Amino acid sequence: MTNKNTLQIIPLGGIGEIGKNMTAIRCQDQIIVIDCGLSFPSTDQLGVDLVIPDISYLLEHRDMVQGIILTHGHEDHIGALSWVLKDLNVPVYGTRLTIGFTKPKLGENRVLDKAKLITFGATDRFKVGLFDIEPFRVAHSIPDAVGFAVHTPAGTLVHTGDFKFDQTPIDGQLFDIARLTRIGQEGVLVLLSDCTNVERPGFVPSERLVGDTFEQIFRDAPKRIIMACFASNVHRVQQAVDMSVKFGRKVALMGRSMERNMEMAQQMGYLKIPQGTRIRADEIEEYFPQQVTVITTGSQGEPMSALSRMAVDDHRKIKVIPDDTVIISASAIPGNESAVNRTINHLYRRGVHVLYEPVANVHVSGHGYAEELKLMLNLVEPQYVMPVHGEYRMLTLYADIAEDMGWPPEDIIRAEIGDIVEVAEDVAGIVGKVDKSGPVLIDGTGVGDVSDIVLRDRQHIGQDGFLVLVVGLSAETGEILTGPEVISRGFVYMDQNAELVDQIKQLIVDKLHSLPEHDNDFAVVQQDLRDAVGKFLYKRTQRRPMILPILLDL
Repeated sequence: MTNKNTLQIIPLGGIGEIGKNMTAIRCQDQIIVIDCGLSFPSTDQLGVDLVIPDISYLLEHRDMVQGIILTHGHEDHIGALSWVLKDLNVPVYGTRLTIGFTKPKLGENRVLDKAKLITFGATDRFKVGLFDIEPFRVAHSIPDAVGFAVHTPAGTLVHTGDFKFDQTPIDGQLFDIARLTRIGQEGVLVLLSDCTNVERPGFVPSERLVGDTFEQIFRDAPKRIIMACFASNVHRVQQAVDMSVKFGRKVALMGRSMERNMEMAQQMGYLKIPQGTRIRADEIEEYFPQQVTVITTGSQGEPMSALSRMAVDDHRKIKVIPDDTVIISASAIPGNESAVNRTINHLYRRGVHVLYEPVANVHVSGHGYAEELKLMLNLVEPQYVMPVHGEYRMLTLYADIAEDMGWPPEDIIRAEIGDIVEVAEDVAGIVGKVDKSGPVLIDGTGVGDVSDIVLRDRQHIGQDGFLVLVVGLSAETGEILTGPEVISRGFVYMDQNAELVDQIKQLIVDKLHSLPEHDNDFAVVQQDLRDAVGKFLYKRTQRRPMILPILLDL
């Protein structure tokens, strides 16, 4: 239980990792949540579609939760709302574009009608329970991004959201440094800062650098230009549209999320596409290649994305041809490097010119480099520092920077997901851990029903395959009436391993004959068969397939 002079911070996601950002802030007996994001599965999470934070802590304290406030409209900050609001229907606060990107996702998951969505401006100040929320505009790779000063009876917390200090942003909306400076001068108890790019020295280049590169590419490209970027990167799409208009190209959007987000951005005035510029995907072939720009999803090498399908000549509406130019205007999310490289290789095989980091300046990060993180610290001058939104090595490097700048080690908080951090004027630190936290895996329509055991089974099957052993037994005598049959999937090709299959069958017969007469405990018999066949196969093949004995009671 917190008192009025103590603030609790519980990171439920987005710390020690990249993605699924969510932080609970508790003061007295009230809680607000900052961001509600998802992440995409790692390579060892086989078959998993998405990963969201575990909100058990919030559900246990549902009467305290006053609302969810969103920093911006990227998936790793809003993507889990559709699942969270089904169990925790609290008000959601966001800027215009952030709420605009949220609505279609909630509609798809049938929670939009019951959702309480509240829009605020970047200079508004509003109350959520006892929390006095003061947003400040930040520069990022999406419009309408903000950080928050959260004023509480225990003191002020500043959450930066994702930020960089871009002095020449595409939309002309500058980072509100004046407001942030004033907040810092009034006194900040604790700063929660993005630290994703702490490993990169200096300052992140401006988005205008990409614009200059695009101008050269669009001027010189001999045929079609196909640009892949994140479906929420409105600034990058605007740059591609502007260059297309300048050099007389029509623009086609591809990918469901790209079309949906850009249509929403255009309706709300954040994206400007001159009339007559946009064409449908099925109209592309009506124009000469040098008259067309395609803006698509697939910058992360996703197997079912539009760009990945084009790379393997499997797209229904467009086929890449030699001398097309493909721009991959995004950095690979950690873990996606192999998929991105595979897509690039396929494109090169088709004679396509491919431009990507680091061969061309076609992307700049939305996260500030080390000097910008230092600038944030100097502007805010918090009593305590807590890095967020970064893998553990990034948190550690950020802590090193803060210490070099004069913060004592005891005033730098390095928490992990589920830790309970208490902050007061005289002391701050980790005081415990919530009962349940971490990732919740979504597979199809199942939420949380894919456990570590299920993942281990999938990995097991993926590595060594599985065998199904089918035997029909007499219910009265236990005598073998049919079989045994052996079915192999992913273990050995049976037609080429007839001798091994025959040995497995004989082993099954011998094992069943050695069991006590009238042993009707099928569970015990199945385990005996699994153990005997498993030991035999490992001795013969040095592999451990999953073994599924099926005993039919005839």
